[in-house]
Amino acid sequence: MNKFFDLHKGEEDKRAVLENVRSNISFTGSNLWILMAAVFIASIGLNVNSTAVIIGAMLISPLMGPIVGAGFALGIFDFHLLRKSLKNLLIATIASLLVSSIYFLLSPFKEAQSELLARTSPNIYDVLIAFFGGLVGVIAITRVEKGNPIPGVAIATALMPPLCTAGYGLATGNLKFFFGALFLYTINCVFIGISTFIIVKFLKYPPVNFVDKKEEKRVQNIVTIVSVLILIPSVYFAYSLYQEQKFRLSVNEFLEKEIVDKGHTLIYKKVSFSTNPKKIELALLSKNYSQDEVDMLNKKLNDFGIENTNIEIKKSASDDTSLLKDDLLNEVSKSDEKDKKIIELEQELSKNIFDNTQLLKESKILFPNINAITVSNNNFAQGDSLVKKTILIYKAETPLSEEDELQFKNWIQQRLNIKNVEVFK
Repeated sequence: MNKFFDLHKGEEDKRAVLENVRSNISFTGSNLWILMAAVFIASIGLNVNSTAVIIGAMLISPLMGPIVGAGFALGIFDFHLLRKSLKNLLIATIASLLVSSIYFLLSPFKEAQSELLARTSPNIYDVLIAFFGGLVGVIAITRVEKGNPIPGVAIATALMPPLCTAGYGLATGNLKFFFGALFLYTINCVFIGISTFIIVKFLKYPPVNFVDKKEEKRVQNIVTIVSVLILIPSVYFAYSLYQEQKFRLSVNEFLEKEIVDKGHTLIYKKVSFSTNPKKIELALLSKNYSQDEVDMLNKKLNDFGIENTNIEIKKSASDDTSLLKDDLLNEVSKSDEKDKKIIELEQELSKNIFDNTQLLKESKILFPNINAITVSNNNFAQGDSLVKKTILIYKAETPLSEEDELQFKNWIQQRLNIKNVEVFK
């Protein structure tokens, strides 16, 4: 059975492996240029939210070199190699932060995209990915036949994107992004190094100098302490992530059963998990809840395991329009020309679906950042025919997130009772 798990089979000469590790540590000349180019590419990928571009940057990044070097140095007690590896890792880190910060300072697009946001909240899963990714990488390095794992390891361990995200945090003054991304980068560095240390010890690489048991024990204790210091906050973040996902699932179940299944159309939803108490903001197409009904909904939250949470329901703008219409029709009915004016009034009110002034007032109830809006039907020449399209153009004080823009588009479609709307900023 042991022959199936024997790592010594196919192992490259240890001196050749160490020489290869030492040659990949330095960040001078071409290595530094390659690193800066990779940082620039990764920053563009994060900026335009392109997964393919980010993967490309990870594949060409030489950041793994000094991290693996530090792991080997600890495993063979070569403290000169350890100092050199850590020095070059520091140089690479500072250079990467500078290049990415300069890029994001100069970039006209400052909005945080999903690829960037994904690198700001590390957890225990990132620890596992870094550890097992590093394990595969080191095993591949020690083989005569390197095989295919190296590119996969570069993608899985993802050193470059969090470092560029930290640069984004510096450029925009967002310290939460900076420290979150830097912590993820630290996790990757530390656990790639630890997995390297474990494989080096397992394959019994000889120490450079004679090391007594006391010194060996001291190095092992340092590795253990660093691992625990990284693991504790990672486990906490993972638990927080689990609690947030559990909360959002419960909220979705509650809304489905208590609102959607009762025939009401939900046009806006915002769930705030980090506030105290937690908050659920809602808006419905045509239903306005009284305060008693809102209180009843808040009481029902406990039935779904949702605690310390308040529901806020925004007033339905479309209901205001209906009430206005009823009031105006009642007023017109008092005159001698009732029938004619009712017809004219209803025709005028029916145009309100394209009344941009009214739409702006209603939009600002749900999306306060919006300060200008126009909706119109347009004929577009397409081939030999004309295609009718509804165009929505809006301006906002601060850009809407992708989620908010999608909700805004859905609200417009339901408000105007049309299927397809093209949105332009």
